[in-house]
Amino acid sequence: MSKILTLDEIITKAQRLRASDIHIVCGIPIRVRVDGKLHNLDTNIMTPEDCESYAQDLSPHYSDIAHIGEQDLAVGFADGTRCRVNLFRQQGYVSAAIRILNNHIPAFEELGLPAQIGGFTDFNQGIVLVTGETGSGKSTTLACLLDKINHTQGKHIITLEDPIEYLYTPDQCIINQREVGQDTRSYSDGLKSILREDPDVILIGEMRSLSTIETALIAAETGHLVFATLHTNSAADTVDRIVEVFPAEQQAQIRMQLSMCLQAVVCQQLLPHASGRGRVLATEVMTATPAIRNLIREGKTPQISNAIATSGAEGNHLMDSSLITLYRQRKISSDCAIKHAHDADYVRRSTLF
Repeated sequence: MSKILTLDEIITKAQRLRASDIHIVCGIPIRVRVDGKLHNLDTNIMTPEDCESYAQDLSPHYSDIAHIGEQDLAVGFADGTRCRVNLFRQQGYVSAAIRILNNHIPAFEELGLPAQIGGFTDFNQGIVLVTGETGSGKSTTLACLLDKINHTQGKHIITLEDPIEYLYTPDQCIINQREVGQDTRSYSDGLKSILREDPDVILIGEMRSLSTIETALIAAETGHLVFATLHTNSAADTVDRIVEVFPAEQQAQIRMQLSMCLQAVVCQQLLPHASGRGRVLATEVMTATPAIRNLIREGKTPQISNAIATSGAEGNHLMDSSLITLYRQRKISSDCAIKHAHDADYVRRSTLF
């Protein structure tokens, strides 16, 4: 049996492999996620004692997990690497899911983001949503937007995260970063407090509950620029998800509020590059045109996709159009484009030519 790796050695080895995540689970070797796929980091089978030891090294409050069952935290290492860690118990053993955070905030061009997204930093107020499944790069896109504001505008930025991911160095902006569980008890409490802290720009790590969404809409209506994330796959789904969180008797009012304060929605997918190395960003972008605001207000969300498709002059485009473009640029395979499409038949026909 080879030597059990230290946490620092695990992180270093995972970074050399360009891994995004590390999984420590009893009964199998440590595994890392590279370009969306899991691989063994070495051949050592993790024992219950190994897992407990790693968990204790990761968490200064490890004893809490005995009562709670899981724990979220951010961890920094000697080389400056920061990770988002979730410790949890399963079948009596402790497991760890570790997300390696990028210390460098990439530029828009590095991520492959459409150019018009950079213009979202010019909004004076309203709400901008970045959506997609876990691991689709939402936090990185938001970090790009905040970093641009930091270097170009004199504003007060407050973030509310669980846990804090990217660390910002204040330039032209004042930046306060608050962590749920450490700096505030909950998203709801933290967001209500933020409104009394003279912010210009607010970042909400995730809009998880009715109260958080309600307060975010109020903040957007009252002169703040709000950035937030949701786990939705299209702009139309995003509108429905927000409205349907509320009781039926409130939904007409929420549609009205959303139609006035929603500025833009960006939906993201990270897909395997056709070369087999690296991943490529596919996007759907909806900026709120007068026609789209009217559809939101009237509850005609099934028509939003058509409104996006016919407003390309404003920089809007559907996810399927992005997939077709990436295929024609030979960045993704036709199978990949079809698999991740909303309208698979349309994308299939489009990739035949």
